[in-house]
Amino acid sequence: MALHHFHLKADWPGGRNEVGYIESDKLKTEISIPKEMNGPDIGTNPDEMLLGAAATCYIISLAAMIERADLPLKELDMESEGIVDVTEGVFTYKKIIHRPRVLLSSEADEVDLNKLNRLIEKAEKSCMISKAIEGNVELEMDAETYISE
Repeated sequence: MALHHFHLKADWPGGRNEVGYIESDKLKTEISIPKEMNGPDIGTNPDEMLLGAAATCYIISLAAMIERADLPLKELDMESEGIVDVTEGVFTYKKIIHRPRVLLSSEADEVDLNKLNRLIEKAEKSCMISKAIEGNVELEMDAETYISE
């Protein structure tokens, strides 16, 4: 078994509407509460970071699966949306919707497209961030898949 350790240092200067800073090996940014939650909206925030972790884990997992399946990938991009519910002052991260758009090259056929559609669902279930939030945050896929003309 291999264990990978990731470290992050966080500095926070005071109260709710202050601006803090986080730093890890490759991530260095200011942090604050977003404007949607009546914060100063400087740098990033936990909501964006959770969405970013889920999205990057998913798209990297999907890309690796497409490569292993030897599918003729032409383009891969994605938009993701995080939905936070606020009920009686309690903030709950309810749902993440991934909207991958995958274009296979013209050499692909319907068999390849069907395989791709199965991989789109499988990638979400194999991503470690998806596994970490499973049962707490609903994950939804809304994929568009095509074969280039």
